[in-house]
Amino acid sequence: MAKVVKYIRFSAIVLLLLGLIAYIVYAMCTMTEPDPEERCKDVELVVSKNSKVDFVDAKLIEALLKSNHLYPKGKLLKDVDTRSIERLIAENVFVEKVECYKTAGGKLNIQVEQRTPVMYIIPEGKDGYYVDRNGKIIPSDVFTTNMVVATGDITKKYASEELAEFGSFLQRDAFWNNQIEQVFISKGPKGEPVVEIIPRVGDHVVYLGSLNDYEKKLRRLKIFYEKAMGTVGWNKYGRINLEYKNQIICTLRKR
Repeated sequence: MAKVVKYIRFSAIVLLLLGLIAYIVYAMCTMTEPDPEERCKDVELVVSKNSKVDFVDAKLIEALLKSNHLYPKGKLLKDVDTRSIERLIAENVFVEKVECYKTAGGKLNIQVEQRTPVMYIIPEGKDGYYVDRNGKIIPSDVFTTNMVVATGDITKKYASEELAEFGSFLQRDAFWNNQIEQVFISKGPKGEPVVEIIPRVGDHVVYLGSLNDYEKKLRRLKIFYEKAMGTVGWNKYGRINLEYKNQIICTLRKR
């Protein structure tokens, strides 16, 4: 008998919990689901900001929607096609992600996340472009001076893979983000890409060789900076070679 009572009591608790969950879900739906006969009274358009360069803003997105007859303000909410709005905005090469949804009170929300450039690429004899953290090529002739620039013999494949990863690392690391000004790519003895970096502080060039193990190479260089440069001076060496494992080869500046 006691087991039956416990079972009934347990079942009643479960049913109550299920009913409570169902009520919460229903309440949320009814609170957020707009009246289809209501007109769009307001558009909340938010575009994420980039620390380096802003490719798009709210005014540009609004103009894009108006020119394509998709700007929703004043329309019946039931006639506002959020998927078409998302598709149109997503076609912009500078946009990484977009979300559009309706809320109660006649409001349409548009959230736009623009791409985050990590490096500006200037290949030999070709137009410059940005590469973002995901390796996406972003055509642009507008260069911002507060970003690392890569020049030299650069293919788009190399830019979207190796340089995108390297640029993302530099942006995450405050020290190297401030210290490295330019990356120069050339061909090594076997035709492979090799990398030199030009720092903002110090009149020297740092030779990395390939980008393999670049974090370990830069870690060695930072230790060298901290222990040696304060003593010998930032302009004593003209070239610092980090190509070889666990070695730093310094060449004196030519006078």
